Amino acid sequence: MKKFVVLILSIFFVLVSIFYFVPSILFDGPVRADISLKPDDQDLVVLGKLVYENNCALCHGVNLEGQERWREPDADGYMPAPPHDETGHTWHHPDKYLFLMTKYGLEEIIGQEYPNNMPAYKDILSDEEILASLSFIKSTWSREIRLQHDKINEMNK
Repeated sequence: MKKFVVLILSIFFVLVSIFYFVPSILFDGPVRADISLKPDDQDLVVLGKLVYENNCALCHGVNLEGQERWREPDADGYMPAPPHDETGHTWHHPDKYLFLMTKYGLEEIIGQEYPNNMPAYKDILSDEEILASLSFIKSTWSREIRLQHDKINEMNK
């Protein structure tokens, strides 16, 4: 059991490192131009709520609560969908990473296979819909968490 925990923690730290550096290395083109969440834009948030309900809520939960035991692989080795509320790690990632992850999927960002059920939305949602859904998610966070997320964005410019 101890080896399993160490393995999971090691994978976590490797993925966090990859998530931090790889998006800016792989995607240095026009896709980075204006990737900025707008949680105070009511029209965008309304659209984002609809997009979230139709494309994300089935796995990530109607109330952004994620799936049970989301930190542990399921019986098939897949990681359950994490929460997008303040109890999850969504707010730990900069806007550009969240956008790229949603649009292209984890495997394209890290450049290797990774057992997950999250689809890439590049052929399903427009860039505006992706930004809208992420803006909706951010609009649900407390002022404190939103300020912390803004600091993360500043550090990743």
